[in-house]
Amino acid sequence: MSRSLEFPAILGIVAVAVTGSVATFHAIAGPSSHSAPVEAAAQAVPPAAEAAPETTTASAPAADPAPAAAAEPAAETTALTPPADTPAPAANAVTEAEAEAPAAEAEIVLAQADAPAETTPDPAPSTTSAEPTIAREPLGLGRTALPEEILAWDVAVLPDGQGLREGSGDVATGEEVFVEYCGACHGDFAEGIDSWPVLAGGIGSLTNQRPVKTVGSYWPYLSTVYDYIHRSMPFGAAQTLSVDDTYAITAYLLYSNGVVEDDFVLTHENFTEITLPNAAGFYVDDRAESEYPLFSGEPCMTDCGPAPQVTRRAVDLGVTPTDADGRPAGTMPVIDLPATAESGEPAAPAEMTAQAETVTETPAEPAPETQTGAPAAEPESEPEQSAGLDPALVAAGETQFRKCAACHKVGEGAANGVGPQLNGIVGRVAGTTDGFRYSKPMTDAGAEGLVWDADSLHSFLENPRGFIPRNRMSYNGLKNEEDRTALIAYLSSLTE
Repeated sequence: MSRSLEFPAILGIVAVAVTGSVATFHAIAGPSSHSAPVEAAAQAVPPAAEAAPETTTASAPAADPAPAAAAEPAAETTALTPPADTPAPAANAVTEAEAEAPAAEAEIVLAQADAPAETTPDPAPSTTSAEPTIAREPLGLGRTALPEEILAWDVAVLPDGQGLREGSGDVATGEEVFVEYCGACHGDFAEGIDSWPVLAGGIGSLTNQRPVKTVGSYWPYLSTVYDYIHRSMPFGAAQTLSVDDTYAITAYLLYSNGVVEDDFVLTHENFTEITLPNAAGFYVDDRAESEYPLFSGEPCMTDCGPAPQVTRRAVDLGVTPTDADGRPAGTMPVIDLPATAESGEPAAPAEMTAQAETVTETPAEPAPETQTGAPAAEPESEPEQSAGLDPALVAAGETQFRKCAACHKVGEGAANGVGPQLNGIVGRVAGTTDGFRYSKPMTDAGAEGLVWDADSLHSFLENPRGFIPRNRMSYNGLKNEEDRTALIAYLSSLTE
């Protein structure tokens, strides 16, 4: 491979430039442990570059002087094809110079790459850090919350009374507030309207197929009633009730469920003394201990128990229903066709039709007259319970009773609910229906001899609270006399 004499010169220029850069960096960064090798490498380049003129002088016999531009081609030609009588040491000098030049260049490059890592001083500490610095001084934003502000948010009420606000409310006030704010959905008597929840009654119904879960029949803690009303009611206007109104509504719901009397006043002091009927109906969920071990073991896949054995058939057990003739129920009956007199064969369809027509055309004989000539028996009279009552008036009273049906039940199987069942109410002593817990004023009226006849029912239905003050019935009454007369007629038609 041929080499030009320009290569050592170019290499020398590069070396000088690199040496100047390194010197400048050295002046800025300070002395380095690698400065001596770099200087040695830089000084080794010029002799290699100067070896070229010596080779030219030894190998090119000068005949005529030539310009500088022409001397360079001659020198290149001489370097490519040296004469035979060229001394070997001169040729070896050129080769060694060319070999040493790349080595010096490599040392310079390596020294330049290593110098910044070794000679770069530690950077000055930066004012910014990768991790955010937590302020040591307050920012001056916000303020400490006032006790009143914390109290406004901390509104939860616990079963032990923790969180209760100071206040009070009585049953009478609670009825007025309930009718105004809650009656549109829950009814005036907490009986529930349409699909809105029923809040009173349902005692003993939790085991039924359709239990009625109310404050009295299901809820365990009174604090749930107060807390829910105070935070979430009335619907669409939550947290607009005052503390006293909340106490009053809670007292009214207790009264509607028969827990307290009508003169009861609920306060933050006697709140925890109230025990709801179903307080003992709840238990701690122990399924993790009682049921989980039964289902958490390895399932049995083979030889888990004895193989099933057929012991008796259904026909042996007599579980198949049968007809009156002893055959399985639903068996088609045997149809006996009439036989002819001569052959005993079944008659033809045409003959059967003719016989049927003959029987149809034969007129029936009139029934013989009775010897006494007595007239036909009179139809039986109406039941005694409706004797003397106008059916139209009773029907109108049944329509009026729809206003009472939410609390009172009548008819077969009627049971006590929010109010007592009313079968046989006419003529009964007040406050004596079995199984119903009356208010004290009602039982006192019965003890004094009050009997529900037409006159007393008229007065009571017109103004229940006015006729028997402080009784539990909160209905405002029927103001129309005709409506009361119809309702009393309907109640009179009902017996025990």
